[in-house]
Amino acid sequence: MKTSFTQKSLHPILTSVQHANELYSERFPGDSPARQPIHTVYGGAQIFKAETSQKMGGVALNHMREYTPNFIEFAKALQVRGFEKLPTSPKQISSLEKKLEKNPDEVKRQNPDAFVAFLLYHRVIEKLKREPIEDYRIDFEDGYGNRPDSEEDGHAEFTAKEVARGMKERLLPPFIGIRIKPFTEELKARSIRTLDIFITTLLNETKGKLPENFVVTHPKIVNVEQVSALVRLLEILEQKNNLRKKTLKLELMVETPQSIIGNNGECSLPAFVAAAEGRCVAAHFGVYDYTASNNITAMYQMMMHSACDFAREMMKVSLAGTGVWLSDGATNIFPVGPHRATEGKQLSLKQMKENKEVVFRAMHMNWNDIQHSLRNGYYQGWDLHPAQLPIRYAAVYSFFLQSLDAASHRLKTFVEKAAQATLIGDVFDDAATGQGLLNYFLRGINCGAITEQEATATGLTLKEISTRSFVKILKMRKGK
Repeated sequence: MKTSFTQKSLHPILTSVQHANELYSERFPGDSPARQPIHTVYGGAQIFKAETSQKMGGVALNHMREYTPNFIEFAKALQVRGFEKLPTSPKQISSLEKKLEKNPDEVKRQNPDAFVAFLLYHRVIEKLKREPIEDYRIDFEDGYGNRPDSEEDGHAEFTAKEVARGMKERLLPPFIGIRIKPFTEELKARSIRTLDIFITTLLNETKGKLPENFVVTHPKIVNVEQVSALVRLLEILEQKNNLRKKTLKLELMVETPQSIIGNNGECSLPAFVAAAEGRCVAAHFGVYDYTASNNITAMYQMMMHSACDFAREMMKVSLAGTGVWLSDGATNIFPVGPHRATEGKQLSLKQMKENKEVVFRAMHMNWNDIQHSLRNGYYQGWDLHPAQLPIRYAAVYSFFLQSLDAASHRLKTFVEKAAQATLIGDVFDDAATGQGLLNYFLRGINCGAITEQEATATGLTLKEISTRSFVKILKMRKGK
């Protein structure tokens, strides 16, 4: 065949493309294959102890027993899909529970909404007993406030020793870290001193070991220099304490307009991540500081405000493919009743009714906020109160369980057709969808929403799923 291109004419063109592709791969390595927590619990440093996670789990379970003693009440509070059709009388509830325990598959066919509600309730309880918190942040910022230096010094040292004890006694959640104060002129010296005391004390107590998945949260960032400064400080801590380079990781708090658009008119986040020099593992969105900075009054500072949607989309677009995890913020209305019993005085029926109404209303609001995050691709968020934990797990589990059968069928069909583009019903799947479906199962397994048995119903083995790569799975199968 006759052609016009020669090796000589192609060489500079292909070399230029190769160089650009290499830079792209370096900057956008793709999603991290590691487990991402589905939430971060923020708690003031003044209240942290090694067993805080277990205590919060116990409080969450007691809250469920008090307000949602069965799966029907739980579904009503959250307004899970189909909750209106679930039985209400104690006798009907008891009968349905017995059927679900004895023959769940039959109930699943006849009443899938009841089946999901039952599954949700019991998987949430199991999660709260086994691993009540996935990620905890010892907070020296908004959840702590400004205190005398001697008091903060003491809390920095005490919490470091408690983390060391938690490591020894295996009490810590899988992910943990501290949030320092921002590097403003007023607070930077205090922030740095707290960081120094905490890290130095912790490493001294543990003989140079950090907890798994430890991170330092950097709040209210407004310029690249603040991120660079934290990196330099982490380098000094590593050198002085004989840690390997880049052992100390950081995460960015996105809670100022300048974090989204800088003074040069460009999105600041890529520059912040670059300034972190490979240490940045996550970017967390701060709803209330961000909305306040945009002159939104307290009454309208909420998770689903359009200003927040804009910021979240900017975060997603600017950090897509970088491997930086994204986390949404928190609902700041807690499911706690206004009336409390006192010693020797019980609550009246009216007060108990009011408590339940307030709690259910707050639970449903929290549920909606989390569902909104999940639909927009944010699989992690903040929790601030133990009573929010059941809602977090229920919302995430529901998100995965309600599409489990369809996702299983799509992935199984797609793998069987060796990743050829295919039409299943009225849904067209291509190669990118294959990886997306695999990611769905990986996230579901990691947080406890999906069991390993349910995941292998796709036709994939656990070994294949653990590769975290749809392309690798196909190559492995072709090599058989």
